[in-house]
Parts: sequence; structure tokens; C-alpha cells
Amino acid sequence: MTVELDEVRDFIADIEPFTRLPDAELDQLPAHMTMEYVRRGETIIRHGEGNDNLRIIRSGAVDVLGEDGVLLDRRDAGRSFGYSTLVGENSSRYTMVAVEDSLLLMLPREEFLALTERNPDILRFFSSQSLRIRAAAAELREDQSTDVLRTRLGDFKIDNPVSIAPEASIREAAELMEQHRVSSLLITGNGGLSGIVTDRDLRGRVVAKGLDSSLPVSGIMTPNPRTVTSETLAFEAMIIMAEMRIHHIPIVDEGELTGIVTTADVMRLLRHDPIYLTADLSRRNSPEELRNAYSQASEVAVRFIERGASSEETSGIMTIAADALARRLLKLGEDRLGPPPVPYTFVVLGSQGRREMGLASDQDNAMVLSDDYVEAEHGEYFAELSSYVCNGLDTAGQVLCPGDMMASNPQWRMTVSQWIDTFHVWVTAPEPDALLHAQTFFDFRGIWGDIGLGDTVHNNAVGMARGARRMHAHMAALAARREPPLGFFRGLVVDRSGEYANTLNVKKGGTAGIVQMARLFALSSGVTALGTRRRLLDAAAAGGVSAKGAQDLVDAFDYLSSITLRHQSLQLRENVTPDYQIDPNRLGKMDREHLRDSFQIIKDMQNALASKYPVRNI
Repeated sequence: MTVELDEVRDFIADIEPFTRLPDAELDQLPAHMTMEYVRRGETIIRHGEGNDNLRIIRSGAVDVLGEDGVLLDRRDAGRSFGYSTLVGENSSRYTMVAVEDSLLLMLPREEFLALTERNPDILRFFSSQSLRIRAAAAELREDQSTDVLRTRLGDFKIDNPVSIAPEASIREAAELMEQHRVSSLLITGNGGLSGIVTDRDLRGRVVAKGLDSSLPVSGIMTPNPRTVTSETLAFEAMIIMAEMRIHHIPIVDEGELTGIVTTADVMRLLRHDPIYLTADLSRRNSPEELRNAYSQASEVAVRFIERGASSEETSGIMTIAADALARRLLKLGEDRLGPPPVPYTFVVLGSQGRREMGLASDQDNAMVLSDDYVEAEHGEYFAELSSYVCNGLDTAGQVLCPGDMMASNPQWRMTVSQWIDTFHVWVTAPEPDALLHAQTFFDFRGIWGDIGLGDTVHNNAVGMARGARRMHAHMAALAARREPPLGFFRGLVVDRSGEYANTLNVKKGGTAGIVQMARLFALSSGVTALGTRRRLLDAAAAGGVSAKGAQDLVDAFDYLSSITLRHQSLQLRENVTPDYQIDPNRLGKMDREHLRDSFQIIKDMQNALASKYPVRNI
């Protein structure tokens, strides 16, 4: 055998179902194969076309699309496609598209059929694969609900994942994986997760390098792997795995390992091509390729609104898309400028920080720099990176902040110590500007880099704010001034003239007031949660607000958010820039009643603030 054929033989010997073949078959098989190179975006097999080759992915990735263009599966190195036309179908039921530049091994029909005749197990494997993908396609046609949006990893994770101690040998790890027929093994010790080993690690780090299999498995594991919780949504997990180019993600709840999910597990749930759109961000390689990506995410959200998704689910789509977009730009920026000279965190603020983005949200962000930062040595790098990211977000459709609360403004690039000092000033001397900043910067969430730097700042800020009675009073006054548009006898008050005549602003006198009260209740209770719903419920549990008051505000927030998103989705369908101005006359009777009830809840809670804080003395 030539060196090239020998490499192909070693590759196919390590993948299903060829790993089951006798050595003699494996020795002969590469000689019957040819290679094909396909570029990213190229269609390899079209729906309805004939096909005469089994294709094995040597490197790259290929998407399997259903008749309607809906993503059914994503296959990477070691997986096969095209077999359905070789085991009974006359033409392909699916379309196969390369999503990365890919190198394919091709086995012609006659050689494939001869191989399966000599080795019936191979035929049974591919026949069952074909039946599974057909069942997935049938399920897609029958189920067009938005259940995937509500599916949390805890609902389908693999419980009690297989694990091994870090001092165990590589051979023991491989034997355990083979025994349990799993493609990954978690490395646990001292009561926690310390690493992960996958079948790819065994191939690339052990077999390919001739490593002694008696060495400890800790030497080949990926240490401190990215984890998620059981509450993480399926489509968010997919995006994380796509961004990090990983195929397994452990689930850790309150410090305890509780499960694992794989790309294949998640992809079986992701039945709608709009979700695929957000993951597609990870394959775009410049701001130009990302042009209008955020606008496209808004279109995705509109479709889900029209299918009946809740406001929380829709805001989740927008936030996850915006996070993924920013992270992609940060990765591209670092590739362009080189590794960051000191650790940093890119932080999102306001509605994105709270995971409550709407269809009219702009960008609010900042940077937290390590205390090792020196302006003269490092300033230019972070100025260029933040400008690249903020302008890239604008190009993608997430417009620049009119108040310039962005990382591209040097005022909002500070070290950990500087941020803590700044929050101290805001908390202890809450002047008007400080109150404006407090509204935005207490919604502080790191999404890239050394996330711990951002967590340190946020936790310190919440700790300082808990006992800051003067700041609480100022925040209460600010919340009380956001008057709901209600008149005498609960009549809805609309603008009488100007551009927004006969409409009311559902944000200014509605959701913004609830957000501000939730922030106040959370900070005064020491609650670190960021989302408005979570803040209200956690603050109630801590005694910062009554349970009934918190639940009433949650209900009002959900309704006002829902009616806002429906209004904005209609505007986008009509090519109108989305806003918060709703005409009550265009609502049904029940919606008008719910609107009045929501505003009345806000008004009642604002009145209650006066008894707890000296609102009128500010």
C-alpha cells in the first residue's frame, strides 16, 4: 500500500461501520476509493437526483437538508452520506450541502454493493441510518410547533454520563468508551469535572502520535471544558457548540455534574431552519459577510411571533443571535489584531444584558480589562478591537447606541479596579448622570473573554448597592416618574398631535417602569439576577417585594412585551422601522382591557414605592 492509501485505511478503520470489517477487507478498500474536494456552500447532491457513490467525510462538514430546505442533520469528519440511493432509493430524498471546505472519500455503487454482500452488517448499518433520517424528515413535516424554543437541556440530556478518574490510563479510558459505546468520556476528580476526552482525541492525540496508552488519561483530556446548565435552551447549546467547534457539552448544575448532550442530540430537536440561521453566524468570516445578519435574526423572530412564540422566547432568540454576532466579531477581531495583550471581558448591557431584546433594540456594550492593563502599551489594541466590533454590529443591523454607551467609547473601557471605583461613585453619590448610567450598567453581562472579570465587577456592584438607601430612593423616584398612560376612570391617554398622534408609548410608561422597579427590588435585596422576571421573583423570595406584587409585575411585563413584539413584527412586515407607539384603536376589546390592567398594576406599584422610599423628597 502507498502512504496515501495507508492513511485512508487507518482513517476508515476507526469509523463506523467500517471498524467492524476484517483486516483483509480494510486493506483492499482504499484502492477502490477516489477523493473529491468541495468548497463551502457547494451542493453535492440535490433532492430528486440520482447518486452512485457512498461519500465519507475525510475533513469538513456537510448539511443534510429535507425537501423544504429544513436542516435535518449536520455531519462532520468520519460520517457518511449518499447511502439511501444505494440501499433501495432511486433518487435522493435529501439535499447535501458543504458548510465547510470538505474532502470526501467516494466508494462507487458497485464496490459498495460488493462490500455489503460480503459483509451484511455494513448493509444493516446503512439501512437503519436511512430509516432514521427518513423518520426525522417525516416528523418535520408533521410538527411545525415552537416546542424547540421551550426545550431545555434537562429535558433530554444523557443522565449519569460515563466518567473516569484523571489518574486512569488512556487504555482504560478507551476500553470504558468501547464498553459503553460512547463517543466521549468525562474526567472527574475531587468531586468535580476536570476534563473531557472524545474519540477524536484518542485518534488525534494517541493513535496518530503513537502515544503510550498506559499514560494517564489526564494528559490527553481537554481541561476545564465549556459547560452549561439543565436550564440552558437547546438552540443556545447548539450555537455554543457551533461557535466553539465542539460536539459534546457537559451539564453542570450548582457545581454538580448532572449530564451531557452532543451535537446530534441537539440537532434532532432543532427542526426549524430559522434556528439554523443563528448558528450560521459562526461560518461568516468578515463584517461584510455579516452584513444585515442581525436584521435577518429579526426576521427569524417575526416568524416565531407569528407561530405563537411567547415574548420571553422571542426575546431569547434576539438576545442569543446578538450575543453570537458579537462573539463572532470579537473572534474575527482577535484573528485580525492578534491575541489580546491582557485578559479582558466584552460586556453587554441594558436589554441585551437582561436577555430581553426587542425588535427595536440598539447596542449597549463595554469592556472590562485586567488590572495588568497599561494604556500606553495596550490602549491601541483595545481601541481598534472595540471599534471593529461596534462598527461590525452596526453593519450587521444592530445600530450604534445614540448615547454612545459602547466599548468603542474609551470612557467605557476600564480595568476591574476602575469599574469597581466607578460603581462606588454611582452608588454613593447618585447624581442625575449616575442614575442614567445605573439604569444601564447594572444590567452587566460578560459574553466573551475572561468572563470572570465581568462577574467580579457585577458582583461587587450589587454588593455595594444593597445597602445604598440614598441610591434606592433616587431609583424609586425615577421609577415613579415613568407615568403609565392612564387617565381618570382608567382611560388610555394617547398623544394628541405630532408624529405619534393617537398612539401611546408602551415602553416609556409601561415596560421601562417595570424594568426599573425590578432592578431596584433586586439591588436592594442583593439579588444578582439580570432578567426582569427573575429579578422580581428572586427579590420576592428575599423579602424585597411582596410575592403578589412581584407576580403582578411579571404578568404585566409579559403582556406588554408580547403586545410590543406583535406590534413591531407587523411594522417589519410593512417595512416600517419598529417602535413602541401603539394605537389602542387598532387593538381588540380584550387587548385594550389587558393594556389598562397592566398599566394599573404599574401605577399601583409606583404608589406603593412612596411608602417604602422617600420618593417625594428627592
